[in-house]
This record gives sequence, structure tokens and C-alpha cells, in this order.
Amino acid sequence: MAKRDAVFPAGRHELYQNHTYSAAIRSGDLLFVSGQVGSRSDGSPEPDFEKQVRLAFANLQATLKAGGAGLDDIVDVTSFHTDPEHQFATIMAVKGEVFPEAPYPNWTAIGVTWLAGFDFEIKVIARIPG
Repeated sequence: MAKRDAVFPAGRHELYQNHTYSAAIRSGDLLFVSGQVGSRSDGSPEPDFEKQVRLAFANLQATLKAGGAGLDDIVDVTSFHTDPEHQFATIMAVKGEVFPEAPYPNWTAIGVTWLAGFDFEIKVIARIPG
């Protein structure tokens, strides 16, 4: 089996090392991005929820860029929410800024009880252009 082609954004923060996972894995023309959270450079959660969501999207964009892709290349999204009922409006507002027009990627949102101190996580699969 070929060795994994791991992708990390510039300034890889301690979260990946502490939890022993790769930010993304490139396989052919697909990029499988691990769940991105609103972590600061030291791996700790951003305490303000809206800022945490925005930071999760920024971390996602940095990982996509490191893998040779961008937001327009996303084909599949899964997001995880610790309190979907109360968080939905904030997430939808940020999502509307990140994906302002159709066609939108397909999206599955899942309510969970624990995200290692975070309240929002987003993972994607993207097709690498070229």
C-alpha cells in the first residue's frame, strides 16, 4: 500500500500533533479534509461561538489551499454541532458568506454531544482542480 499523502496548512498547529491526525489526505484528484474546528494556533478553542465558526472555515480554507483546492472545489460537507437548535442561525449566516451562491456543495449536519471542547466542526471532500 502506498504511504498516505498527508497535507497540512502553513503553520501547522499543535492540535494535529496532540490528537495524532493529518489535516487532510490527498488521494488522486480528491482531497479528504479532516474535521476542522475553530482552534487557535495553540490548538485551543476560540470561546466566542461565531468567531469559532469563522475560524473553523478559515482553518478549512487554509487546509484546502495546502492541498491545491479551494472552497469552489468542495463536493461534500459534513458538519457537527453541539447545540444545533441554538447554533443554527449563526452557522447559516456564516455559511451564507462562505457559499454565497448556487451551486452549493451537498451538506449533512449532525448534532453531537462532544467535540473535544469545540462547538462546531466541519469536514469536507474536495476535488483538486487540474
